[in-house]
Amino acid sequence: MKGKLVRTEGHLANIIPIHLDASFFFERAVRSLDRNHVDKALKYFRKAVEYEPDNPVNHCNMAGILSEKGDYEASNTILAHVLDVVDPSMTECYFYMANNYANMDRFEEAERALVTYLEEDPQGQFMTEAEEMMELLYYELDRPAKLNRIKSRKGVVEHDQARELLEEGKFAQAAELLEGMSSDYPDYLAARNNLALAYYYMGLFPKAKETIAEVLEQEPGNLHALCNLAIFHQNENRTDQVLLLIKKLRVLVPFEHEQVYKLATTMGILGQHDAAYTHFRRLLKYEETAADPALAHYAAVAAYNTERYDIAERLWHHVNKLDPGSEVSRYYLAGLEEFREGLKEPIKLSYHYHLPFDEQFKQWENYNSGIPEEMKNDPLIRSSFFWALRHGDAATKLQVIHALGMIGDYEVQQALQSFIEEPGEEPALVKAAQGVLNELQAAEYDGQDAKSGKAKVSRLLSSSNSSFGEPLKSDRTMDHTEYKTNSSSAGASPHWQIVVDRALQMSEAQAEVQQEMERLWTDYVSRVHPELSSSKQIEGWAAGLEYLASKNNSRPVTYQSIAERYGISASTVSKYARQINLICNVAPPNA
Repeated sequence: MKGKLVRTEGHLANIIPIHLDASFFFERAVRSLDRNHVDKALKYFRKAVEYEPDNPVNHCNMAGILSEKGDYEASNTILAHVLDVVDPSMTECYFYMANNYANMDRFEEAERALVTYLEEDPQGQFMTEAEEMMELLYYELDRPAKLNRIKSRKGVVEHDQARELLEEGKFAQAAELLEGMSSDYPDYLAARNNLALAYYYMGLFPKAKETIAEVLEQEPGNLHALCNLAIFHQNENRTDQVLLLIKKLRVLVPFEHEQVYKLATTMGILGQHDAAYTHFRRLLKYEETAADPALAHYAAVAAYNTERYDIAERLWHHVNKLDPGSEVSRYYLAGLEEFREGLKEPIKLSYHYHLPFDEQFKQWENYNSGIPEEMKNDPLIRSSFFWALRHGDAATKLQVIHALGMIGDYEVQQALQSFIEEPGEEPALVKAAQGVLNELQAAEYDGQDAKSGKAKVSRLLSSSNSSFGEPLKSDRTMDHTEYKTNSSSAGASPHWQIVVDRALQMSEAQAEVQQEMERLWTDYVSRVHPELSSSKQIEGWAAGLEYLASKNNSRPVTYQSIAERYGISASTVSKYARQINLICNVAPPNA
């Protein structure tokens, strides 16, 4: 019909030519879909594919309609053809295929397709949906998917793993992972900031400063880097540089909670307690952070340091309600009472959610087997040890060498080896470190636990008034736990009882659910010794435990409903429930 003239009522009329091409059939297909004529739309998309067989969009549209009609097998055949022949860069096809496989209850194949999508797709268009599907597949397959990276998030999986290691005090391992990321993701500034922290915690100041300089060269206003640099300068007594950075930091009013938290803790460490108090109080007004006992404690410390003693008292009582198993609030309330009675002079308190070191040393005298597990795994304590090993006086270094011998893990051995190789250290200290390292390596070789007895505790306590350096609070972005396999029973370590006690306290469930919580937790701890390095982890474990026990007793419960009571996020509840389920195989239905 193209170009043909038709005579109408004695006149010649131009007829608009019809171009039978892919666009024509595409438009007809879309119009048919709008009218819910699915079969007709499929026919038109097939014609569009015939006209443009190299256009992957029309193939995908045809696959989408087949999926909507329930013909998942045919849909996947088309999607596989797109990936194999038409356009291998159409990585979203893997996500479509995962949906089809899931609808056919072929969950293993759905998982493979979904993992491929996450690892290969550069845009991440369906990230939210992919995360939801990953959760579904977790419960269907009763195990987490093996995901090495998420391409669209440029190293986020590796970065999260490194943050886990930082939060667990495994600084050398975190540094190794983050160093490997530097060349792959040179613009990932958050990873570089955390690499600087890892170096800092290990006492490697020159490398920490060099890494921060690289971040600030790329982004001069990076808040985390400016905060870290200010702390580094303070530890080097570079007062002029510290004052310049304080001037910059005081005028900043960040809105992201993580940045407010970072700025607040930094200002507190720098002695700017009024500014720290203002920022901590801001955070306590937000629903997401109001139930964090560590945050309430930091606000109390800032209040105390600015002579707001009544406010500090109220906040520490609030901490005790949020975290009844902790000794921290009781210790500081007792100290506040002694100050008010004139029994002690006021001192500036540190921004750490644990007892002061001299108080911890006193408590260690009550342990026959050395440092208790929860203290060994506290990253702030570990970082203080590593700090003192590098920068303390001779007496302090000797204390720390013996204390590290009681911890005795990979990080400790790395730190001791580095200390031995450091030029200029006193020969007696090097000899002591070599002796402890030899003992640890021999015990490891023999397959024994490297533990020290009360004699080593006595040596550690012999000069417990030594001053440890102020460690820098790590950037808080995730809440993770790594398992340590052990055959001991739950009863062997009473501090694990805190989790089930918290769950029982918070639970609104009936007796059978509470019994199930106790059974599940005993089963879990008997197989895996979870690290309880923070009160937030305790909340997460308790919430996950209650969720699983409720589901196992067919109680109507969701992640969100549990999260609201515990004051944490639904994703945190989900994470800890998964970790318990991974070991105990409860496999509840999806929330």
